[in-house]
Amino acid sequence: MRDIHHFIGGQTLAGASGRFGDVMDPNTGQVQARVQLATIDEVDRAVQSAQAAFEGWASTNPQRRARVMFEFKRVVEARMDELAHLLSSEHGKVIADSKGDLQRGLEVIEFACGIPHALKGEYTQGAGPGIDVYSMRQPLGVVAGITPFNFPGMIPMWMFGVAIAVGNTFVLKPSERDPSVPVRLAELMLEAGVPEGVLNVVHGDKVAVDALLTHPQVHAVSFVGSSDIAHYVYRLGAEHGKRVQAMGGAKNHGIVLPDADMDQVIRDLTGAAYGSAGERCMALPVVVPVGQKTADDLRERLVEEIPSLKVGVSTDADAHYGPVVTAAHKARVEGWIARGVEEGAELIVDGRGFSLQGHEQGFFIGPSLFDQVKPTMESYREEIFGPVLQIVRAESFEAALALPSQHQYGYGVAIFTRSGSAARDFAARVNVGMVGINVPIPVPVAYHTFGGWKRSAFGDINQHGMEGVRFWTKTKTVTARWPDSALEHADSSFVIPTMR
Repeated sequence: MRDIHHFIGGQTLAGASGRFGDVMDPNTGQVQARVQLATIDEVDRAVQSAQAAFEGWASTNPQRRARVMFEFKRVVEARMDELAHLLSSEHGKVIADSKGDLQRGLEVIEFACGIPHALKGEYTQGAGPGIDVYSMRQPLGVVAGITPFNFPGMIPMWMFGVAIAVGNTFVLKPSERDPSVPVRLAELMLEAGVPEGVLNVVHGDKVAVDALLTHPQVHAVSFVGSSDIAHYVYRLGAEHGKRVQAMGGAKNHGIVLPDADMDQVIRDLTGAAYGSAGERCMALPVVVPVGQKTADDLRERLVEEIPSLKVGVSTDADAHYGPVVTAAHKARVEGWIARGVEEGAELIVDGRGFSLQGHEQGFFIGPSLFDQVKPTMESYREEIFGPVLQIVRAESFEAALALPSQHQYGYGVAIFTRSGSAARDFAARVNVGMVGINVPIPVPVAYHTFGGWKRSAFGDINQHGMEGVRFWTKTKTVTARWPDSALEHADSSFVIPTMR
């Protein structure tokens, strides 16, 4: 059986813990590899490798670091098919979706190619008599990223792309469920010209996570995962003096006003709710039609549309989505469907018990649809993270606005309408971090920023864009005076300096 090793100092490193995690093929339900789980000493070895590489990389001028990013983009694009098939084989998403996963990561790499411009500081000439003031952005040192299973290509690149471009060195702890693509990305970064030790990958569980969060030479940590663990990561990292951004769970809503283009709404909803088997933090698992007529029409159209969705193996080019990532996750999603029924929601389409001929042991779940879901239900309040769409009816615009605004999660929300005034009012007032107007999955482009509110994010600085540059750097401000030796020196002053 294939073993997946750590990648430290530009070399493959076999772990010594004797502990392994199973890497499944979600299409067949069979174990395809083992991933080694790191010891505390192995995490330290990765950190020391990054520390040894830091001074040389940080002193490399930004333009040369940008050239590495350009080359990394090229080599990843050249291997897109290879990477997408590898990603799909471990995660289960269809090949086209895996390519989208990688492409969205590369868009942040494209942003990082412009890092010389993003690192420019500020300058004020003559801030006082003969005094100039300027600022500079400098890297933090060794930094780390802890990434989830659902985007094993995109989210690591979101993190290490900007962090490395600004001059840091990086230790990545990817999900142990689909760890091969992150290792390949580190190998390709080395091929692109980054020095050994700049990007390291250690696999592991809580032992590795805690080792990074408490290591004195790790200065910042970025995390994406569930909200409970995000809170834990934020708290433990902050207690150990680290800068932390920890992104958590989501329950994104799609508000459908009576004037919406229903044909477009149905197309957007099915893709956003069921794409990637619902395993996206920016999926759209809740739809809120406003008014009874809108709700009845929406329900009827969804019931007609859902049977046309094709669930298939990852390599099936005609499949809309593939299996979920593990048997345990399949059981969890099906448990939430059962819980919704227990709570009194109306299960219109039941995806449980779905079986794909020839792949009966795979982790497949058919699309499910609920109506008459109430805000008091636990199945509404919590994240299901599967191919399940819930209809929550609202009698008015204000009632629809209140649902995402009052929910514990606040990642994304979408509104479907032809009314510019309604959309503008909604975007201004809704208590959610990212808003789509007739856009079902409002993930911003790479040069803007990604982040949620409430229990969807812990920390004050978002990912990628200029927020990413700010997170991975520290600002130094210099106040300079070059006195003329020919002039008489000023007398000593015992009061605070001012610019009067």
